[in-house]
Amino acid sequence: MPDPRQFRDLPPDEQHLIGRSLEELQREFDGTFDDETIEHFIVDSYERLAAKAKVKTFIGVLAERFARQRLQAMTQIESSEPGKPGVLFLCVHNAGRSQMAAGWLRSIAVDQVNVYTGGSEPGAALNPMVVDAMAEVGVDIHEEFPKPWTDEIVRAVDVVVAMGCGDVCPIYPGKRYVDWELDDPEGKDLSAVRAIRDEIRRRVEELVITLGVALPQE
Repeated sequence: MPDPRQFRDLPPDEQHLIGRSLEELQREFDGTFDDETIEHFIVDSYERLAAKAKVKTFIGVLAERFARQRLQAMTQIESSEPGKPGVLFLCVHNAGRSQMAAGWLRSIAVDQVNVYTGGSEPGAALNPMVVDAMAEVGVDIHEEFPKPWTDEIVRAVDVVVAMGCGDVCPIYPGKRYVDWELDDPEGKDLSAVRAIRDEIRRRVEELVITLGVALPQE
Protein backbone atom coordinates (compact mmCIF):
# COMPACT_ATOMS: atom_id res chain seq x y z
CA MET A 1 0.00 0.00 0.00
CA PRO A 2 1.17 3.60 -0.55
CA ASP A 3 2.75 5.35 2.43
CA PRO A 4 -0.29 6.74 4.30
CA ARG A 5 1.65 9.89 5.16
CA GLN A 6 1.44 10.83 1.48
CA PHE A 7 -2.35 10.95 1.69
CA ARG A 8 -3.15 11.88 5.30
CA ASP A 9 -5.07 15.01 4.22
CA LEU A 10 -7.47 13.02 2.05
CA PRO A 11 -10.80 11.65 3.20
CA PRO A 12 -10.66 7.96 4.18
CA ASP A 13 -12.62 6.89 1.10
CA GLU A 14 -10.08 8.61 -1.17
CA GLN A 15 -7.21 6.92 0.66
CA HIS A 16 -8.97 3.61 0.18
CA LEU A 17 -9.46 4.36 -3.51
CA ILE A 18 -5.74 5.02 -3.99
CA GLY A 19 -4.96 1.73 -2.30
CA ARG A 20 -7.34 -0.06 -4.66
CA SER A 21 -5.76 1.76 -7.62
CA LEU A 22 -2.35 0.51 -6.59
CA GLU A 23 -3.64 -3.05 -6.38
CA GLU A 24 -5.26 -2.72 -9.83
CA LEU A 25 -2.04 -1.46 -11.41
CA GLN A 26 -0.06 -4.21 -9.72
CA ARG A 27 -2.34 -6.80 -11.29
CA GLU A 28 -2.27 -5.08 -14.67
CA PHE A 29 1.51 -4.78 -14.86
CA ASP A 30 2.35 -7.98 -13.02
CA GLY A 31 5.46 -9.50 -14.56
CA THR A 32 6.40 -6.20 -16.22
CA PHE A 33 7.20 -3.95 -13.24
CA ASP A 34 7.79 -4.74 -9.60
CA ASP A 35 5.50 -3.43 -6.86
CA GLU A 36 7.99 -0.76 -5.78
CA THR A 37 8.12 0.74 -9.28
CA ILE A 38 4.34 0.77 -9.58
CA GLU A 39 3.97 2.38 -6.15
CA HIS A 40 6.50 5.04 -7.11
CA PHE A 41 4.52 5.96 -10.21
CA ILE A 42 1.15 6.20 -8.47
CA VAL A 43 2.55 8.23 -5.55
CA ASP A 44 4.48 10.52 -7.89
CA SER A 45 1.45 10.91 -10.19
CA TYR A 46 -0.73 11.78 -7.22
CA GLU A 47 1.75 14.40 -5.97
CA ARG A 48 2.11 16.02 -9.41
CA LEU A 49 -1.64 16.33 -9.87
CA ALA A 50 -2.40 17.37 -6.30
CA ALA A 51 0.15 20.20 -6.52
CA LYS A 52 -2.09 22.02 -9.02
CA ALA A 53 -5.53 20.85 -7.94
CA LYS A 54 -7.88 23.33 -6.31
CA VAL A 55 -10.10 20.47 -5.15
CA LYS A 56 -8.54 17.12 -4.36
CA THR A 57 -11.71 15.10 -4.81
CA PHE A 58 -11.15 12.38 -7.42
CA ILE A 59 -7.38 12.97 -7.49
CA GLY A 60 -7.01 9.30 -6.61
CA VAL A 61 -8.86 8.27 -9.77
CA LEU A 62 -6.85 10.65 -11.93
CA ALA A 63 -3.59 9.55 -10.33
CA GLU A 64 -4.35 5.96 -11.32
CA ARG A 65 -5.05 6.99 -14.92
CA PHE A 66 -1.92 9.15 -15.08
CA ALA A 67 0.23 6.41 -13.55
CA ARG A 68 -1.19 3.89 -16.03
CA GLN A 69 -0.24 6.12 -18.96
CA ARG A 70 3.27 6.51 -17.60
CA LEU A 71 3.70 2.78 -17.02
CA GLN A 72 2.43 2.07 -20.53
CA ALA A 73 5.03 4.52 -21.83
CA MET A 74 7.71 2.71 -19.85
CA THR A 75 6.54 -0.58 -21.36
CA GLN A 76 6.99 0.91 -24.82
CA ILE A 77 10.47 2.20 -23.98
CA GLU A 78 11.63 -1.16 -22.66
CA SER A 79 10.06 -3.23 -25.43
CA SER A 80 12.37 -4.73 -28.04
CA GLU A 81 9.50 -4.94 -30.52
CA PRO A 82 8.44 -1.97 -32.68
CA GLY A 83 5.16 -0.54 -31.48
CA LYS A 84 2.60 1.96 -32.63
CA PRO A 85 3.83 5.50 -33.32
CA GLY A 86 3.48 7.84 -30.38
CA VAL A 87 2.58 11.53 -30.30
CA LEU A 88 2.77 13.95 -27.38
CA PHE A 89 0.81 17.21 -27.60
CA LEU A 90 2.15 19.97 -25.35
CA CYS A 91 0.80 23.38 -24.45
CA VAL A 92 1.07 25.58 -21.37
CA HIS A 93 -1.96 24.55 -19.28
CA ASN A 94 -2.88 21.26 -21.01
CA ALA A 95 -6.45 22.51 -20.79
CA GLY A 96 -7.29 23.51 -24.35
CA ARG A 97 -5.23 23.17 -27.52
CA SER A 98 -3.32 20.02 -26.60
CA GLN A 99 -6.48 18.33 -25.37
CA MET A 100 -8.35 19.15 -28.58
CA ALA A 101 -5.47 17.84 -30.67
CA ALA A 102 -5.33 14.60 -28.67
CA GLY A 103 -9.10 14.19 -28.97
CA TRP A 104 -8.92 14.61 -32.72
CA LEU A 105 -6.01 12.20 -33.11
CA ARG A 106 -7.70 9.50 -31.02
CA SER A 107 -10.88 9.98 -33.03
CA ILE A 108 -9.22 9.97 -36.45
CA ALA A 109 -6.55 7.31 -35.93
CA VAL A 110 -8.63 5.24 -33.49
CA ASP A 111 -6.15 2.87 -31.79
CA GLN A 112 -3.32 3.13 -34.33
CA VAL A 113 -1.37 5.80 -32.43
CA ASN A 114 -0.35 6.16 -28.78
CA VAL A 115 -1.56 9.62 -27.83
CA TYR A 116 -0.37 11.66 -24.83
CA THR A 117 -0.78 15.24 -23.63
CA GLY A 118 1.04 17.45 -21.15
CA GLY A 119 1.52 21.00 -20.01
CA SER A 120 4.46 23.11 -18.88
CA GLU A 121 2.21 24.69 -16.23
CA PRO A 122 -0.87 22.44 -15.99
CA GLY A 123 -4.13 24.11 -15.11
CA ALA A 124 -6.71 22.94 -12.59
CA ALA A 125 -9.30 21.75 -15.14
CA LEU A 126 -10.10 21.64 -18.84
CA ASN A 127 -11.53 24.75 -20.46
CA PRO A 128 -15.29 24.03 -20.53
CA MET A 129 -15.67 25.91 -23.81
CA VAL A 130 -13.15 23.53 -25.37
CA VAL A 131 -15.05 20.51 -24.06
CA ASP A 132 -18.31 21.88 -25.50
CA ALA A 133 -16.75 22.68 -28.88
CA MET A 134 -15.35 19.16 -29.22
CA ALA A 135 -18.65 17.62 -28.12
CA GLU A 136 -20.34 19.45 -31.00
CA VAL A 137 -18.33 17.35 -33.46
CA GLY A 138 -18.78 14.10 -31.58
CA VAL A 139 -15.43 14.01 -29.77
CA ASP A 140 -15.85 13.53 -26.03
CA ILE A 141 -12.94 14.83 -23.95
CA HIS A 142 -14.79 15.71 -20.76
CA GLU A 143 -13.01 13.01 -18.74
CA GLU A 144 -9.53 14.25 -19.70
CA PHE A 145 -7.52 16.30 -17.20
CA PRO A 146 -4.51 18.63 -17.20
CA LYS A 147 -1.23 16.95 -16.35
CA PRO A 148 2.48 17.77 -16.61
CA TRP A 149 4.71 16.22 -19.24
CA THR A 150 6.97 13.51 -17.83
CA ASP A 151 10.32 12.08 -18.84
CA GLU A 152 9.12 8.59 -19.71
CA ILE A 153 6.29 9.83 -21.93
CA VAL A 154 8.61 12.09 -23.93
CA ARG A 155 11.03 9.18 -24.32
CA ALA A 156 8.25 6.86 -25.50
CA VAL A 157 6.89 9.01 -28.35
CA ASP A 158 8.13 9.66 -31.87
CA VAL A 159 6.66 13.14 -32.34
CA VAL A 160 6.32 16.06 -29.91
CA VAL A 161 3.86 18.75 -31.01
CA ALA A 162 4.34 22.00 -29.11
CA MET A 163 1.67 24.68 -28.96
CA GLY A 164 2.85 27.77 -27.19
CA CYS A 165 4.99 26.31 -24.39
CA GLY A 166 8.11 27.94 -25.83
CA ASP A 167 11.54 27.32 -24.35
CA VAL A 168 10.18 25.23 -21.48
CA CYS A 169 9.06 22.45 -23.81
CA PRO A 170 11.29 19.38 -23.34
CA ILE A 171 13.94 18.77 -25.99
CA TYR A 172 15.11 15.16 -26.30
CA PRO A 173 17.44 13.85 -29.00
CA GLY A 174 15.97 11.59 -31.62
CA LYS A 175 12.47 13.06 -31.47
CA ARG A 176 10.64 14.84 -34.24
CA TYR A 177 9.48 18.25 -33.06
CA VAL A 178 6.62 20.19 -34.60
CA ASP A 179 5.65 23.72 -33.54
CA TRP A 180 2.02 24.69 -34.09
CA GLU A 181 1.24 28.38 -33.72
CA LEU A 182 -2.37 28.47 -32.61
CA ASP A 183 -4.51 30.96 -30.72
CA ASP A 184 -5.07 30.06 -27.08
CA PRO A 185 -8.79 29.32 -26.53
CA GLU A 186 -8.63 30.65 -22.97
CA GLY A 187 -11.13 33.50 -22.56
CA LYS A 188 -12.54 33.18 -26.07
CA ASP A 189 -16.16 32.66 -26.99
CA LEU A 190 -17.51 29.48 -28.53
CA SER A 191 -17.30 30.81 -32.07
CA ALA A 192 -13.58 31.53 -31.72
CA VAL A 193 -12.96 28.17 -30.07
CA ARG A 194 -14.71 26.43 -32.96
CA ALA A 195 -12.30 28.05 -35.40
CA ILE A 196 -9.31 26.86 -33.35
CA ARG A 197 -10.87 23.39 -33.10
CA ASP A 198 -11.28 23.13 -36.87
CA GLU A 199 -7.74 24.33 -37.56
CA ILE A 200 -6.39 21.76 -35.14
CA ARG A 201 -8.32 19.03 -36.93
CA ARG A 202 -6.75 20.07 -40.24
CA ARG A 203 -3.27 19.89 -38.76
CA VAL A 204 -3.92 16.56 -37.04
CA GLU A 205 -5.07 15.04 -40.33
CA GLU A 206 -1.82 16.18 -41.95
CA LEU A 207 0.14 14.75 -39.03
CA VAL A 208 -1.59 11.38 -39.33
CA ILE A 209 -0.49 11.12 -42.95
CA THR A 210 3.16 11.71 -41.98
CA LEU A 211 2.87 8.92 -39.41
CA GLY A 212 1.86 6.47 -42.11
CA VAL A 213 -1.53 5.92 -40.50
CA ALA A 214 -4.43 5.50 -42.89
CA LEU A 215 -7.38 7.80 -42.35
CA PRO A 216 -10.77 6.11 -42.18
CA GLN A 217 -12.92 6.36 -45.29
CA GLU A 218 -15.55 9.07 -45.07
